[in-house]
Amino acid sequence: MLIGLIAPFAGGALLDGAGRIAIFLLMLSVLIVLHEAGHFVVARLCGVRVNDFAIGFGPTLLKWTSRRSGTNYRLNLLPLGGYCAMQGEDGKTNEAEQQREFRAAGEVSPDNFQAKSTLQRFAIIVAGPIANFILAFAILFVAALTFGIATGDVTAKIGPLVAGWPAAQAGLQVGDTITAIDGVRYTEGAKIVDKIHHSAGVPLRITILRDGTERTVTLTPRADKTVGNEGRIGYMPILLYERVGFIEAGRLAGYGVWKTLGLNLAGLTQLVSHPSNLANVSGPIGMERAASTLQDLGWGIYLQLAAQISVALGIFNLLPIPALDGGRAAFIIAEMIRGKPVDPEREAVVHFTGFAFLMALMALVAYHDVANIFAGKGVL
Repeated sequence: MLIGLIAPFAGGALLDGAGRIAIFLLMLSVLIVLHEAGHFVVARLCGVRVNDFAIGFGPTLLKWTSRRSGTNYRLNLLPLGGYCAMQGEDGKTNEAEQQREFRAAGEVSPDNFQAKSTLQRFAIIVAGPIANFILAFAILFVAALTFGIATGDVTAKIGPLVAGWPAAQAGLQVGDTITAIDGVRYTEGAKIVDKIHHSAGVPLRITILRDGTERTVTLTPRADKTVGNEGRIGYMPILLYERVGFIEAGRLAGYGVWKTLGLNLAGLTQLVSHPSNLANVSGPIGMERAASTLQDLGWGIYLQLAAQISVALGIFNLLPIPALDGGRAAFIIAEMIRGKPVDPEREAVVHFTGFAFLMALMALVAYHDVANIFAGKGVL
């Protein structure tokens, strides 16, 4: 059965800027918390005591302590991500120093993270990023079952508008439905698009349906030289989606994760070989801009974006950069090869250098995000 992907909010009501940001932060927070849940689950399976598992940061609003495991489950004031604090991790010293202090103290507590084998510690560390990949699959699976997959066709509904173009200037809004052009009734989005494409420079009387009431506006499509002078009025049509069954949804979700992994890895390779491509990398600011735009296209596409961000978080955390899971995993691998932890002083230097590089990278990406906003660059 074909279903139109309508505006993602009941009754076509769209959220304002603050609401869009809140939705994006909630989505990002869920991705981060479930990343931490990956660490938590594998840590418990390996017998490591988790002292705190928290949603958010800052002062604790609610706390519940498990009598069986002793874990403090916290809901904190700032619901932006979360953390999983394990026994044997002080968060102040590096991996090698914690391991050396643990061995020097002669501690034999079996529930201490440092008491576990290198393989167990490695599994706990990489469990977070792996959880992001599993989550991406689950998101795409649910999206395919609930909203379907894009058929390549479009509906008569109006999606995101381009500022300064005829559609926006004429007062059209996201969620409007085009019902007629020059008095001729249309029900198929493809025919509407075709009519506009063939009307460059020709005034059109477009009738739209909004909140149960029809109204007609006159506008003139502009000739777009980049696509053979086709007429454009400056809006993105809402796609038509088709529901699929469980097996097809699973196949598409698996393919989606695999494809996103490949694209991210290819992008990283290009970034290493061509550092100038960093200007095209988006950070949280750029992702929020993209998410705000995609909210107008419906939850199906928004969930696809969430899955892509989840995969990106997983890959990013696996990079062998100190302060990330990949950096900790790299030192554990070195410990496996050497048979003993890396010298703490050397690891501290690497951690400091890596952390400084990470902060510089984040600052540079944020700069490009902000520069793109002031330059008026779109995200679609």
